[in-house]
Amino acid sequence: MTIISRKNFLKISLLGLLGAGFSPGFQTKQTRRIQGVIGRIAADDKIIPVYQEPSYDSEVVRETVFDELLHLYFEKELLSEESSPQLWYRVWGGYLPGNYIQQTMYRLNQPIFSVPDCGRLGEITVPYTEAFTFSEYAGWKKKYRLYYGTTHWLTGINKGPDGKNWYELTSQLSSSLVYYVRREHLRPIQDVEYLPTSIHVPPEQKQIKISLKDQTLSAFEGEKLVFNTKISSGLGYNEVTLKNPNATATPQGTFFVTSKYPSKHMGNVVATGAPGSYILPGVPWTTFFIYDTGVAFHGTYWHNNFGNKMSHGCINMRNHDAKWVFRWVNPAYDPPYKNHCDWHNTGHGTRISIY
Repeated sequence: MTIISRKNFLKISLLGLLGAGFSPGFQTKQTRRIQGVIGRIAADDKIIPVYQEPSYDSEVVRETVFDELLHLYFEKELLSEESSPQLWYRVWGGYLPGNYIQQTMYRLNQPIFSVPDCGRLGEITVPYTEAFTFSEYAGWKKKYRLYYGTTHWLTGINKGPDGKNWYELTSQLSSSLVYYVRREHLRPIQDVEYLPTSIHVPPEQKQIKISLKDQTLSAFEGEKLVFNTKISSGLGYNEVTLKNPNATATPQGTFFVTSKYPSKHMGNVVATGAPGSYILPGVPWTTFFIYDTGVAFHGTYWHNNFGNKMSHGCINMRNHDAKWVFRWVNPAYDPPYKNHCDWHNTGHGTRISIY
């Protein structure tokens, strides 16, 4: 009988714990510890279970619900030759697949006491906050739930439903669409945060290439690669066109940036209950390259499955990646030198190649 020392026993046990729960054929690409991160269940039409181990074949511990918040302890990315990488989060009681988990935090902000005449851009810094509307007839009513990382135009400061000062937000869609949020839940964004970058590079030397096969975006200055990231393009096979606006495949070809919105309301204004209807106020860092059919790069807070097709035709990106593109492409968006009442910028801009 082989006698194992206490030191070797602990070593073997630790290796066993680190390797436990992985299905045959998978390798761990990366394990990353997460501190202070709250995961939000972002899928409102899917059941996202917590599994005993990081495998879809593992026992289901329980099912989560839409907008449930869970502490994320660390993340694992599993690689397989038969499928795309799988992202998993360790949570209390088990493991959660990461496709529809938005990473969020609680960051409360010091309020400001005045707002420029034409508003100021702000960012939600809590997992979600309730926005209210007010009318003399109906009083205070909930309007939207605004999510972490979304951007909104802060246009005033008024009394909220609790009698305290709240921020007034005005939708990019219409000056009549006004709602209110708690001041500590929104961070006013400094103009310098979204000034244009690489302004020394001639506009004709900037180009973005999208690989639908690899689900990647690459930005070039001349022949030099300056940025590369995963994206999520359109789900379908038929390309979005004016004749077929309900298609969900990202169009292929050569395009040019047409307009940019730091905050964009997408989808419906109010819930219709119809299948496939959606309401997305405050989509951040939106850069259109086919404006007529609404195809754009933009930040995404309703899934975390980048590297796989997910969208209705747009190029879904992580918020910080969409902000990088927004700042880098032409036409430039110069907040300090433009009237804030003009909340977007237009022009024949950077070349986009999609293949």
